[in-house]
Order: sequence, then structure tokens, then C-alpha cells
Amino acid sequence: MTPRHPAFFGYGSLVNRATHGYAPATPVRLAGWRRVWRSTRLRPLAFLSAEPAAATIGGLVAAVPGGDWSALDIREAAYLRAPVAEGTLDAPPAWAELPEIYAVDPGLSDAQALHPILLSYLDTVVQGFLREFGTDGVTDFFATTAGWTAILDDRAKPAYPRHQPLTRAERALCDAHIGALGLPRRSA
Repeated sequence: MTPRHPAFFGYGSLVNRATHGYAPATPVRLAGWRRVWRSTRLRPLAFLSAEPAAATIGGLVAAVPGGDWSALDIREAAYLRAPVAEGTLDAPPAWAELPEIYAVDPGLSDAQALHPILLSYLDTVVQGFLREFGTDGVTDFFATTAGWTAILDDRAKPAYPRHQPLTRAERALCDAHIGALGLPRRSA
């Protein structure tokens, strides 16, 4: 019998394996959720979150070694962690216990604000989806994410601490989707 590990479902930067060392990891689809950009009182930038919805999103189920959630909980400090419902993953890996998902703590939300999305963060997310799901996965990421706001272009000096270098083609792919959504872009 395969040993089962505590696991999480990553739907944003955690899809990009270059931003963490959690393994094993398996790309899957999760029903009953969508991604959404959230503004909070914590910072003047939007957080990528998830919320229950009549949608299905792609992501990565990854093991939490030894069930030690402390480092991941620190990384996801603005988020609350909860288990996903049984039967909502399209192909749950045999090695994973029922995964948990992080969503922005509703008590931190600032519904009056429309904070911009940090481009170095978005670039990292898009690169992860491209590597795990191909160009169709990137298209699906943009289509199954709500709450889009202006883009804060920090590519020249990335502010996201886990940003990844992108190829010219990866930048062009992200830019094409930003353009298709008609999102305003301003310099950092």
C-alpha cells in the first residue's frame, strides 16, 4: 500500500514547482472552486484567493512532508486553510490524504479597495500553469479567475520574493492574456 501524506491544493504560485520543494506533486482539477483576486487591509496589492463556486480549476496537489504545515502556513499567512470536499478532485493521487486549500481570511478583506495585481507574481503563476498544463492550462487559469484589476508592472525590478525568470515566450503569453482581458497596466 502506498503511504499517504498530508497534502495541499495549490492554485496560484504553488503550481509553480520552482517556488517550493513540496513533493511528490501531481497536477489535478478541483470542482466547486474558482480563483479570485482579493484586496485586503494587509497590503496595497491584490492576493490570489479561492472561493466556492460552480466552476472547476486546475492546480497542483503536493505533499506536506511529515505533516509539518508550519513553513507553508507562514508563506500563506493571510490565508485560512480548510480541507477540500471528498470527491471534488478529478484524479486524486493515491499518495495524498484529502488535500487542504488556502483562501484569504475574509476578516482581512477590503471590499472597497481595488488593489492592483503584481506582475512578477502573475508571471510566476502563469509559468507554473504553462509547465503543468500547457497553453490550454494558462487560458483556463485566466478564464476561471475572477476579480481582475489593474496590473502593476514590476518586471524590471520584481517585487515578488519567489519570482522566476521567464523566457520571452512566457512573457508574451502572459501579456497576451492581460491584453485580451483589457487590463490597465501601470509601472511600479
